[in-house]
Amino acid sequence: MNIEELKEFCGEDWKRVGARMKGALRSDIALLNTTNDMILSHSGKQLRPLLSVLAAKACSDGNGLLPEDSIRVAAAAELLHNATLMHDDVADESDCRRGIPTLNCLMGPSVSVLVGDYWLVSAINEIREAEHFGPRLISIFSDTLTRLAEGEMLQLQKAQNCDTREDDYLRIIFSKTASLFETSAVAAAISVNAPEQVEEAVKKYAVSLGLAFQIRDDIFDYSPDSDVGKPVGVDIREQKITMPLLGAFLNSSAEEEASIRDKVKRIADHQEYADEILGFVREKDGIRYAERRLDDYIRAAVDSISVLPASRSRQYLMDLAYFVAKRDR
Repeated sequence: MNIEELKEFCGEDWKRVGARMKGALRSDIALLNTTNDMILSHSGKQLRPLLSVLAAKACSDGNGLLPEDSIRVAAAAELLHNATLMHDDVADESDCRRGIPTLNCLMGPSVSVLVGDYWLVSAINEIREAEHFGPRLISIFSDTLTRLAEGEMLQLQKAQNCDTREDDYLRIIFSKTASLFETSAVAAAISVNAPEQVEEAVKKYAVSLGLAFQIRDDIFDYSPDSDVGKPVGVDIREQKITMPLLGAFLNSSAEEEASIRDKVKRIADHQEYADEILGFVREKDGIRYAERRLDDYIRAAVDSISVLPASRSRQYLMDLAYFVAKRDR
């Protein structure tokens, strides 16, 4: 399975999501339209709206086109995701994403923040205009925005102290990544009036999927052969302790762990520590530990949707989980 196969299965509903996004971003400011079109042309995998459409289909009878509210929440999820990326690029001073220059690099941080704000408001407008369940949907998306901000601040706090433990790490990646996966799926279930049991099932699926997705991303940072459009060791240079390093600590002595944490804390002034830390993770099988934890979440995701009626949509949700587990970019 590949992403294009999923988009083809979603058919006209997928086209409607793209059209909804373009319509939500339309402005009478020519420069803003040109900038938005440029961003849309490099939109990446679009996992969140795909998850949203597949979840809506799996939670309904699957016949005919999805209701307009389902299309709105799928579009809103992707608009919100891209807004956070533009803001992240400013905070991280990133010049490259998905192998191409960021808006921050091309037009500067002020433009990146302003355009990110525009996408964020466009996402909220889509939810606000939903015909049904508007207040509840607004609350769900609002909670996600809160978690995104909290996750960033907790990550910053932990990077400063270099005292991240696995429970801290899981809270960070839930807030920064899995929470929007959760919102994408739960909002989709709401949009088709799914019963509470079904809504809870796709919620558990999406949270597990989001955690697995971020763990895979963090494994890439220790994998020189990956094709993610950025060099290895970026997280370590930003003093972020992620699952591979946490796994390596489990196979090391207290003295070794303390020494590595100290090196992470001082890495800004000692860039040469990065290669040593990467080697430590390989030596202590940190990547293998992270892969086992990733597999745990993939199994949890697949198991959680066993209560959904058998359908092609449910099968594609399972396939999406396996794709996240094995993706190489």
